[in-house]
Amino acid sequence: MTQATQKLKLGALIALVVGSMIGGGIFSLPQNMAASASAGAVLIGWAITAIGMLTLAFVFQTLANRKPDLDSGIYAYAKAGFGDYMGFSSAWGYWISAWLGNVSYFVLLFSTLGYFFPVFGEGNTPVAIACSSLLLWGIHFLILNGIKEAAFINLVTTVAKVVPLILFIIITLFAFDAGIFRTDFWGQGSLELGSVMDQVRNMMLVTVWVFIGIEGASIYSARAEKRSDVGKATVVGFLGVLLLLVLVNILSLGIMQQPELANLQNPSMAGVLERVVGRWGSILISLGLVVSLAGGLLAWTLLCAEILFAGARDHTMPNFLKKENRKQVPSNALWVSNGLIQLFLILTLFNESTYLSLFYLATSMILLPYFWSAAYALLVSWKGETYESQRRQRNKDLFIALVAVIYSAWLVYAGGVQYILLSALLYAPGALFFAKAKREQNQPVFRPVEKLIFAFVLIGASLSAYGLYTGYLSL
Repeated sequence: MTQATQKLKLGALIALVVGSMIGGGIFSLPQNMAASASAGAVLIGWAITAIGMLTLAFVFQTLANRKPDLDSGIYAYAKAGFGDYMGFSSAWGYWISAWLGNVSYFVLLFSTLGYFFPVFGEGNTPVAIACSSLLLWGIHFLILNGIKEAAFINLVTTVAKVVPLILFIIITLFAFDAGIFRTDFWGQGSLELGSVMDQVRNMMLVTVWVFIGIEGASIYSARAEKRSDVGKATVVGFLGVLLLLVLVNILSLGIMQQPELANLQNPSMAGVLERVVGRWGSILISLGLVVSLAGGLLAWTLLCAEILFAGARDHTMPNFLKKENRKQVPSNALWVSNGLIQLFLILTLFNESTYLSLFYLATSMILLPYFWSAAYALLVSWKGETYESQRRQRNKDLFIALVAVIYSAWLVYAGGVQYILLSALLYAPGALFFAKAKREQNQPVFRPVEKLIFAFVLIGASLSAYGLYTGYLSL
C-alpha cells in the first residue's frame, strides 16, 4: 500500500476532531455540570470556555499553517519552543490522557449497558471487564488493518452518534420551561455548591473533558491530504461540538432543576429525555451513547498510537515505537497503548474506579500539553516568526495566544492541587522512555534546567504517592 492511499481528506479530519470530542462526556453532561454549578454559573462557565477553547482552536489552526514542518501538533510545539524534555512531557501527558480516557469510556459503556443487563453493574464488574477486554482487542486488530479504513469507520460512527443528540435538542427545546431554568438561578439555596466563582471553577474540568480532542486534526497533520485542511477541521469541529454541548446543557436545566439533575445516574441525558417522553427516550439516549462510545474508543485508540509513533520518528520517544506494519499502522505503539488500557481495566476490579474519577484524572493530564501549545503560539507571534510584513495579523495572533495561555493557566488552577500531584505521579515514569530515546542518540539525558524541572516532578510524584498511601489523596 502506498503512502498516498493513507492520506486523510477534510471530512475524515473533521470526523476525527468531532469523534474525539463527542464520546461519553456529552451524554453525562447534565449531571456532571449540575453537580458543580447552578444555571447562572453554568452560563458564565460556558462563556469562559467558549472564549478559551476558541482561542485554543485558533492556536492549533495558526500553528498548523505557520509551522507546517512541525507534524503531530500538540507535543511538537512544546518541543520546538521549550526543549526536548518539555516536548517529551507533552507527548507523554497527552498519551496518558488518551488511554486513560479510553479506560473511562469502557467503564461508562458497560455501565450504560448495565441499564439493560444488570450483570454489567457500574461497568467495573468481572463480566464488564471481560467484555471490555474483548472489545478493546477487537478495535486493536481493526486498526492494525489500516489507518484509513479505521478513519472511515470513525466517520460513519460520528454521523450516527450525532443523530440522537440532535433529536434530544429538538424534543427538549419544545419542552423547555423558563420557570424551571430560573429557579435558584445562582445556587444560593444549595450551600454545598459554594459561591458563584467556586461553582465556575469546579465545573471547569468537566468543560475541558468534553472538548478534549480539539487537537485531533493536528495530531494527524502528517497524514492530511492538504495541510490547510488541518486548521479548517479544528475550527469547524470545535464550533459544531460547542453548539451541541451548550444546547444539551442549557436545555436540560429547563427540564429538571439543578438538585434533580445532580442526582441523576449517568448517562444523565437519558434521565432528562425520559422525563419528557417516557422510557423510550432513555433507551434512545442509551443506544446513542453505545454508538458514541464505540466511535470515541476508535478515534482515541488511533490517537494513542499516533502520538507515540510521531514521537519516535523525531527521536522524542524510543525507536521501537516507530515500527509500522505492512498497512502503515504504528503497530508497536498500538500494542503498548492497548496493553496499558488492558492493565488499567483489570485494576478497576480492585479499586472500583468510576467514570468520573477516571475522566478527571485523564483531563488533568492534558492541561499542561494545552498550556505549552498556547505558550509556543505566544512565543512565535511575539518573536514575529513567519510574520514578515504582517504586523496586523501578528498582533491579532499575539492577542489570541495570550488569551489561550491565560485560559490554560486558569484550567491548571481550576483542576486543584490533588490532580496536579496525581499528574506528577504519572509524568515521573516517563523519564525512563525519555532517557532511552536520548541514549539512542548518544546525547545527555537532561540539560541543567531540565534537571530542575524533573526534580520538581519527582517531588510532586513523591507527595502524591504519600497522599495515596495515607488516604489524603484518592482517585
